[in-house]
Amino acid sequence: MEFSFASRASKLLSSHLHKVNKEERQNSFISLAEELPAEEFFPIKRLGEAARMVLSSDPSVLQYGEPQGYGPLRSWISEDWKRRRGMLTSADRILLTAGSQQAIDLITRLLVDIGDSVVVENPTSPGCLQVLEMQGANIIAVENDLEGLLPDRLEEQFQSVKPKLLFAAPSFSNPTGILWSLERRKAVLELCRKYGVLIIEDDSYGELHFGSEEAASRFSVSYPTLYALDAMDGGNQVLYIGSFSKTIAPAMRTGWAVGDQRLIRGMSTLKQMADWQSSSMNQQILYFLLHESSFRWKEHLALLNREYEVRLKLVLELLKRPGFKEVKYHPPSGGMYLWIQLPQGLHSEALLRASMRLGVAFLPGSRCSPGRQADEYIRINFSRPGREELLLGMNLISEAIQEFTARR
Repeated sequence: MEFSFASRASKLLSSHLHKVNKEERQNSFISLAEELPAEEFFPIKRLGEAARMVLSSDPSVLQYGEPQGYGPLRSWISEDWKRRRGMLTSADRILLTAGSQQAIDLITRLLVDIGDSVVVENPTSPGCLQVLEMQGANIIAVENDLEGLLPDRLEEQFQSVKPKLLFAAPSFSNPTGILWSLERRKAVLELCRKYGVLIIEDDSYGELHFGSEEAASRFSVSYPTLYALDAMDGGNQVLYIGSFSKTIAPAMRTGWAVGDQRLIRGMSTLKQMADWQSSSMNQQILYFLLHESSFRWKEHLALLNREYEVRLKLVLELLKRPGFKEVKYHPPSGGMYLWIQLPQGLHSEALLRASMRLGVAFLPGSRCSPGRQADEYIRINFSRPGREELLLGMNLISEAIQEFTARR
């Protein structure tokens, strides 16, 4: 039979990443498109030990658990983030989710009606855009510079459309890798307070910051989360979203949301309708890994940051080659992505088609902006590919660019 899909679903069914994944399964193929960490740094041995201990301790680990998530892990998160990130919260204000994407989906379904205006950074995470499109939101994109969202542009939109939410990723956003300055964080928070706009702060990449150990130790002071800044004044203007997907392993499917108890209760109720709870077994394994085992969490984060910085530096060296002479970019100081502006007149979707014929893919910038406003950009993931894949993949993209520029 023929199926009549919802109008908002039709665009998602033909998504770029679905096509890339299909190609990758069928061919020997290099993908610089996906939002994946490096497998070789997954703490496999430690996770195995934690799993054995948890599974041998009590059969109830395989039973249904608390819909809000495993209590000891929620408590660990509240204590660790308070100690390292200066975030004052408690376990009853935390909901464990199946990654950050589910948290975004839950808060959107809880608060956004069809036609409600929601502000996003331009560009922003393609996953966030997909959720908002499915909910029928009126998506308003606001420009940013290297310090973050532009306050004057943001206030114009607040006055014009009176949005319900602002989705923001102040620390190494997907796709640009921008790190908002402290001044810009304070300015955006004050505007949201003034106009009564709830901030959804996605901090999925906030642990992946590069530089010296001294800079790393000062990071949370120099760049506090919006949630931490708001909590200092006793506010409830921010719902914070975090995840272990980029720092431990995506398949553990554990993220979390922190915020006002009314929001957490509402999201928890919606979550019970969707899947009752995220995996209690995975949450208990994570808790054992982080709290009971000899696994050193801070040292693990430092390893990731050193290795990802090395990979970024390799990509930056490759961008000095002749094929990339007309591209523009700003090296990020953290995260997993490099945002590259293509030579004038070259569109990301056209370049992707040419690159895939050569055996490499990236994310077109058009997928990161409503109305394809960023079609002259591409996003490169430098965290997952190894050295050889980065070398070959970047060379193939360079060849594809040279094919286009030679025709001009």
